[in-house]
This record gives sequence, structure tokens and C-alpha cells, in this order.
Amino acid sequence: MQHASERIQIVNRVKMIGFCALLGAAAGAVVWLFLKAVAITSDLLWKTLPGVLPVPWLPVLICGLGGLAVGVLHQRFGVYPDSLEVVLGKIKGEKHYDYHPMFIMLLCAFLPLVIGASVGPEAGLAGIIAALCYWVGDNVKYAKHHAEAYSEIGTAVTLSVLFHAPLFGIFAVSESEDESNMALLSRTDKLMLYGAATAAGILIYSGLSKLFGAGMSGFPAFEGTALSAADFGLMALGVPVGLVLYYIYIYAEKIFEMISDKIPVIVRETAAGIVIGLIAMVMPVLLFSGEEQMAEMMHAYGNYLPWMLFGVAVLKLVLTAFCLSFGLKGGHFFPMIFGCSAAGYGLAMALFPDAGAHVVIAAAAVTATALGAQMKKPFATALLLLICFPFRYVLWLFLAALIAARLTGYSDRFLPMIGTES
Repeated sequence: MQHASERIQIVNRVKMIGFCALLGAAAGAVVWLFLKAVAITSDLLWKTLPGVLPVPWLPVLICGLGGLAVGVLHQRFGVYPDSLEVVLGKIKGEKHYDYHPMFIMLLCAFLPLVIGASVGPEAGLAGIIAALCYWVGDNVKYAKHHAEAYSEIGTAVTLSVLFHAPLFGIFAVSESEDESNMALLSRTDKLMLYGAATAAGILIYSGLSKLFGAGMSGFPAFEGTALSAADFGLMALGVPVGLVLYYIYIYAEKIFEMISDKIPVIVRETAAGIVIGLIAMVMPVLLFSGEEQMAEMMHAYGNYLPWMLFGVAVLKLVLTAFCLSFGLKGGHFFPMIFGCSAAGYGLAMALFPDAGAHVVIAAAAVTATALGAQMKKPFATALLLLICFPFRYVLWLFLAALIAARLTGYSDRFLPMIGTES
């Protein structure tokens, strides 16, 4: 009898692992399809169309119409996509994520990205995958009792694939304590389920990218150097710089939210699109999520003065807060990484005549601090930043994120207008 029971448990475990692998593969395919569609449409709007229609105000027209379309969708169906924090909160708190407006969710996540809004794709994709997982839970008998767990796994796979960081998705979803279905599984079971799903997701995404081209260029990798005594002092200075950028971002978001709440929905999104279009004409480095701009900065930072890089950092974070508050929704990770890295480069250049050996660790300290303060998840922050920073810096990334999380955790108690959601 006991032998039969153990056999059933093994069979059920194998089935669950297989189903998670299938789920991960589906998530990887959805991520690739979405990003590929964004890349193709962005090229058509920003590279092909200007050659066919050489109108001076074309960026304002493109972005204004895009903002109008988003506003109409928001007016008719509600504001989408949710932030990553809201998606995870609904999965763990409400035990459900509404999937009925699926096509609307796709459009609302898609349009801000192709018109150049300063947001990333992670929030929209996380919501889409979570919705798909709950649809599977409601329509596939086998998955019905584990829809929440599968949604967490799907979200983790999405983040892992998107950021090319297999462990980041796991820590981003599960680093904080919760009472979800996943918390009821043993560590071994969790590892097997996440591992099978993530491996399948990365395999499918990588395979499609090799066959048909990647959807996004991804962040370029910094080349790390051996740390000197001066670099440790530079890291210590990078922490307050990162904290200042974090508070600039949070305060800007709160101010823009107070303003946007008083503006009718369609007017708000259309105005945001027009602002993006105007910025495209005068300072295009601030547009989009920041991957391509990061690559340009890494090779041409010497052409800028330190104050100019600090200015790019502040404006990038303020524009991201503006886009999120005015209805051009998306994620904040990619823009924050670019903006904070620019500030780190500026810090190193301000302190060292020959800054080449110091810019990377300065960028790492500033970025880890700002993201650590915002996420409040030091492990997840360090793993996320391995997308572009060398592994040898992982301890320093973690320490900067930990210090920031602790300091802002205390300060948030005394500064009630400051929030941590985006």
C-alpha cells in the first residue's frame, strides 16, 4: 500500500514538472513573439516611415496618435498594463488575475513601447503571462487546483527570459515571505518546478531568437576590472547618489500622479504622447527603455561632461515617472538601469581624470542602490543587474542594494508621501 502511494506521488510529481516545462516553453514563446512584434513595429515607425514621409513633426504625430490610441483603450476598458508589483500582489493576495481583456492588455502594453515611451516591457509581459496561466487554470482540468502556483512560475520564467537572468525571476517572485501555494512546496519541489519551467522558457526563446532574430537587443555587458582602493571609496559615494536618484524618481512619480489625476483620461495619454514626440526631436537619448542608449553611452561617454551624464540620468528617471503616471504604462527596470548607469559614469568622470577603470563599478554602485531602494529585494536586485554587470561584482551589488533597502525602509516610515510602487 505504501509502495503504491509513493509511486502515485512520483507520477504526480513528474506530471507537474512536465506541465511546468510546457508552461515555461509557452511563456518563452510569448515573450519572443511580443518583443519581436515590438522591434518590427518600432523599426517601421522610427526608421522606415521617416524615409517615406519626411515630415519635420513626424515624431509628434506618431507619438500623439499612439498616446490617443492608448487613451481611448483606457477610457473604454480600464488602465492596463498593471505594474509588476500589482500583478504579483493580485496573484498572491486575490489568488486570481483577470484574463478577459487579454487583447486589450496586449495593445496597452505594446503601444507605449513602440512610440518610444521611457518604459520597459516587463510589467506588460508579466501581466499577460499571469493572465494566460489563470486562463489555463480555468480551462484545463489538470491545472485548476494550481493556477496560482503556475502563474507565479510563469511570471518568474517571463522575468528570467526577459532579463537573461535565470535566478532573477525566482527571487523577484519569491524573495519576500508569503502564503502562496508555492510556499507550501518543499525547496526541492520548488527548485525542480522553477528549473524545468525556466530551462524550457530560455531554450524556446533562445531557439526562436537564433532562427528568426532576437526581439530586443538586450543590455550590453560591462567589462569589469580589478578593484583598487579608490574604487571602494567610489562605491561609498555611489550609495548616496543612488539614493538621491531613487527619491527623485519616487517624488517625480507622486507629483505627476497628483497632476494626472486631474486630467481626463484620453487627454492625459494624448498629451503624454505629444510630450514624448517633442522629446524625440530634441533629446532622443531619453526615449525607449534604454538598452541601445546604454551601448552608445558605454562607447562614447568620453564625449560628455560629467554634469551632462547626471542630467541624462535625472531626466531619464523623471521621464519614466511621467510616462507611468500619465498612462503610458510599462516597467521601470530598464530605464532605471540606463539612467543610474549614466549617473555612475558621471560620478567616476567627475572624480578621476582617467575614469576608464572606474566607470563600471561606479555605475554598479549607483544602479544597485537605486534599484535596491525601489525593489526592497537585495538578492533579486543583484541577480537582475548581472544582466549587464560582471559576476565578480555580485557581492558589491548585493551590499549596495541591501544598504539601500534598509535605509529607505526606515526613512519611508517618516516620509509618508514616499511610496515604493511604480
